[in-house]
Amino acid sequence: MEKKLKPGRPLGSTTFEPAAARAFGSVVRQCRVELGISQEELGHRAEIERSHMGKIERGQHLPNLALILKLAGALSTSPGGLVEKTAEMLLAGEVGQ
Repeated sequence: MEKKLKPGRPLGSTTFEPAAARAFGSVVRQCRVELGISQEELGHRAEIERSHMGKIERGQHLPNLALILKLAGALSTSPGGLVEKTAEMLLAGEVGQ
């Protein structure tokens, strides 16, 4: 029987970095709040379901490059800026491991 692949997960992917996911989610939430928009509005702008936006902001999902690009565009920032802020949070120990 052939194993069914889940959308969004590369074949053989078994790892998840919870600290990175929480840090990235926190950065997305901060940017969204600064813009004064709801999760629903951000999801609409980025073409992502609102429930998925919630998972990203709570650190339950670590988005792939395609989603990072969509989020950056919807937040009027650069993908590198989102990643840089995430790295800064992790290096400063602002997000639990």
